[in-house]
Amino acid sequence: MSQPTKKLFLLDAMALIYRAHFAFSKNPRINSKGMNTGAALGFTNALVEVLNKEKPSHIAVAFDTSAPTFRHKQYEAYKAHREAQPEDIQVAIPIVKDIIRAFNIPVLELDGFEADDIIGTFAKQAARREFTVYMMTPDKDFAQLVEDCIFLYKPAYMGNSVDILGIPEVLKKFDIQQVDQVRDMLGLQGDASDNIPGIPGVGPKTASKLLKEYGSVEGVIANAEQLKGKQRERVIEFSEQGLLSKELATIKIDVPLPFEEENLKLDNPNEPALRKLFEELEFRTLARRVLDKHPNLQPTQGGLFDTEELAPDHNQLPFVFEDSIKSTEHNYQLVDTAEKRAGLITKLAKQSAICFDTETDSLDAMETQLVGLAFACKTGEAYYVPVSEKKDEAQQVVDEFKPLLSNEQILKIGQNLKFDILVLKKYGVEVAGAMFDTMIAHYLIDPETSHSMDVMAENYLNYKPVSIESLIGKKGKNQGSMRDIPVEEVTEYAGEDADITLQLKEVFEKKLGEDEKLLKLFNRMEMPLVPVLASMEYEGVKVEPAVLEELSGELARDIGRIEQEIYEVAGAEFNIGSPKQLGEVLFDRLKLLEKPKRTKSGQYATGEAILSDLATEHDIARRILDYRELVKLKNTYIDALPKLISPRDNRIHTSYNQAVTATGRLSSTNPNLQNIPIRTEKGQLIRKAFVPRGDDFILLAADYSQVELRIMASFAQDETMISAFQNGQDIHAATASKIFEVPLDEVTPDMRRKAKTANFGIIYGVSAFGLAQRLSIPRSEASDIIKAYFEQFPSVRGYMDRVIQQAREAEYVETILGRKRYLNDINSRNPTLRGYSERNAINAPIQGTAADMIKIAMVDIAAWMRQEKLKSRMILQVHDELVFDAHRDEQEKLKEKVCELMINALPLDVPMEVGTGLGENWLQAH
Repeated sequence: MSQPTKKLFLLDAMALIYRAHFAFSKNPRINSKGMNTGAALGFTNALVEVLNKEKPSHIAVAFDTSAPTFRHKQYEAYKAHREAQPEDIQVAIPIVKDIIRAFNIPVLELDGFEADDIIGTFAKQAARREFTVYMMTPDKDFAQLVEDCIFLYKPAYMGNSVDILGIPEVLKKFDIQQVDQVRDMLGLQGDASDNIPGIPGVGPKTASKLLKEYGSVEGVIANAEQLKGKQRERVIEFSEQGLLSKELATIKIDVPLPFEEENLKLDNPNEPALRKLFEELEFRTLARRVLDKHPNLQPTQGGLFDTEELAPDHNQLPFVFEDSIKSTEHNYQLVDTAEKRAGLITKLAKQSAICFDTETDSLDAMETQLVGLAFACKTGEAYYVPVSEKKDEAQQVVDEFKPLLSNEQILKIGQNLKFDILVLKKYGVEVAGAMFDTMIAHYLIDPETSHSMDVMAENYLNYKPVSIESLIGKKGKNQGSMRDIPVEEVTEYAGEDADITLQLKEVFEKKLGEDEKLLKLFNRMEMPLVPVLASMEYEGVKVEPAVLEELSGELARDIGRIEQEIYEVAGAEFNIGSPKQLGEVLFDRLKLLEKPKRTKSGQYATGEAILSDLATEHDIARRILDYRELVKLKNTYIDALPKLISPRDNRIHTSYNQAVTATGRLSSTNPNLQNIPIRTEKGQLIRKAFVPRGDDFILLAADYSQVELRIMASFAQDETMISAFQNGQDIHAATASKIFEVPLDEVTPDMRRKAKTANFGIIYGVSAFGLAQRLSIPRSEASDIIKAYFEQFPSVRGYMDRVIQQAREAEYVETILGRKRYLNDINSRNPTLRGYSERNAINAPIQGTAADMIKIAMVDIAAWMRQEKLKSRMILQVHDELVFDAHRDEQEKLKEKVCELMINALPLDVPMEVGTGLGENWLQAH
């Protein structure tokens, strides 16, 4: 049989639309009309990519319809568990259909059938007419249709490459002997995504084993008596369910839609219709890629829609994507001699601004070695300076550039400058002068989308940079190092990094300039903070392994004791860490609930919320929670911290993340200091291991007191709260006095506890249900507390209503200094999404202002310490707390000034209060 020459692509529309929607869910694409266009954009990108790269001769897109299918009639619960279709997808579907039709691509749909069935029918018919068929979908169910000329084409997604499955790949993936057994696999194990039940207790491995033995679902059922134990019982009991599941999972190949080859042939798009759609949707970059002449094409070529420019043997348009290093004129020079370096330094020293980037052999700034330096000061030009692996030679090269990098008159531009500053610190270079970090700039402009240079280049420059993986391989044990790559390739890669970063700076500088408050925030706070964080990371903090070892031993004994107590109540030993075994003990053996909840996989749910509810009545649930807490404490923190101690200086160097949280708060990794537990006694003891760097030092901790509550009082202009803070009263007792209507001196500890929880809960828009859970009280009582709270503090309710209304109008909220939090779902018809946005509208200005406040304090404190040339060092920032390695001769002076600068960082109507402490370890100081 001759090899098919016709190439048909069949696209599963809904699967691709959903995939695009969720890819943009955290970083929605909203146009100026307020429409979420992410799903349409993602789908169109996928379509254009397949047209460009795969060059199909024929193509069609299949849709589901809203009508019930034959599967719903067979099994009422089919897909019944799925949540209602998001409204953004409802809006996107007709738009996507318009785009497909504007491409002159047929839309296939038929009531009563799913897109799967239409694709299955067309795939089989096309294969019989000498087509090679590609079913484009992320859905694994289509694997059952694969044959010699039919392939499952899983498009690239979230960093994964395209995956094309033929017969060998399907057999390997499912561990089966023939493709048709995919249906049997789904019949036995079920399919949670479609609510197909399968046979309980049968997972992929068991299903594969059974099919190798008996061939099919029918064969397994027929031989059920040969099976053992519960497996035998379940196959017998659920045999009909297994057969039904196989039938539900079977894709039909006889849908009554005519296969008309000529209609599927790829034709020229309707350019005016497509241009109009792209303009309405504001797909400007996409329009340039698809509709406009590409600037780097030869002038002899015609327009994209000139038929004579179609690729030979294919009715295919040369769709063009982003620019790349291959299509863009550039001049990236290797600077590998002393003479060339001297010439480069002379050139750069004359510039008012330079972009630079370090190339290293790892991503651990504290332990990595420099491989080279890249510089750029003009678009399209860059220079790469390789650095020797030999320490002395490397230092000599870096020293040549030291005066340039330390020159305070030259603006330094970079992407994630903190990393570069840290790397160069180890070589004795203090990067100085004003700075422009493109990652930080974009974080302020669009806080919830990716700040990766590669992503930003694609989004803002229509340019696809060379990926690091293309040079050194994908992450994992086989990944290489930049040191292993030929220097000519590194020159291109590093030069591009510097060049593209310089171009992004021009874009972001203009965008920041459009918002005066945002520009001031960038220049006054975020950029000066970069070198401060770099210094803190470089200094690190000393941790005593012996203290952690002792604490680890204590916890191991406590964990062992609790284990035995749990076994005693359970009446048997089992794996407490196994949700499956735990569920069987709690609900099969001990019968703690009449109707226990189950997870999607069918196991009993044993999460924290379930156990917390049970803990009030059942001792074993409380002990399991205690067990989990201690195990996490031991494994995640106490045993992990010693492994993070640097052999270079015996200190831990956490990494502060300045561009992660949407609220502006700093986060940290390796270790995550923000998550070190402090609410329990054992958790607090971890801080005992953090100690001063030497005998001449003592730890100083300075902590804002109730900062978010004070900010809320100021925002709400609540007279009672402001007065309580101004007079130094206990705000929680004062709140309790109000909402329980008792004199201040009659407030009980329990009243104060409830008022405190309400005070902080209100900031986060807590519901009666949430407050009831936190306080372990009936929901009615929680509801009464919230009602009384708003009656006594009407200004707080006024603030909440006011900020939500402002958010609905602007679709964002902002801090005092202008940091924005975008709320794309604030006007959503979906109450869950809308409620989440409303809670963020209330909290984001408060939490963001608190974040801005401590950042300003850090910048001002660091500047003062540098001016005074102190021996003391700022070493930690955790939540609302700063920790210092205070030289004993400077401790009082430092304490006084730190308090002053923190209190006055961001003056409000409510005075800030800062608590300080000194100690031989962090626990004592705190």
